Amino acid sequence: MTDLPKPPSWRISTNQRTRARSLRTNSTDAERLIWAALRGHRMNGVGFRRQTPIGPYIVDFVCHAANVVIELDGGQHFEAKHEKRDAGRDAFLASKGFRVLRFNNHDVMTNRQGVLETIATAVEYTPTPTLPRKRGRER
Repeated sequence: MTDLPKPPSWRISTNQRTRARSLRTNSTDAERLIWAALRGHRMNGVGFRRQTPIGPYIVDFVCHAANVVIELDGGQHFEAKHEKRDAGRDAFLASKGFRVLRFNNHDVMTNRQGVLETIATAVEYTPTPTLPRKRGRER
């Protein structure tokens, strides 16, 4: 009797996929401003995804090449219960190897350039250098 292969762990539920799509469709003004600067490899040539499920959470923006997650928070995130929830979320993402950058919507709207400079600094990375291929055999 053969065992069936285990499904990949990257699959997400239909509800989570639907929620992520809804969040992409109904983004906030702050998210639209930041996305305009991040999309299409515009930030230091690295790619970002928006409203992406990671584990049980949907993050605002993620750069897998630099392991950076960007969260844009509204005013409700400064209440005690939301701060506790965000701390748990940050701990989970850190356990997966991500660095979390949090900005509030007011900062994005009033100091967009400063926010983008912080993100640019966080995603600066040097690709692993590749060795030149050998042409032919060496004797």
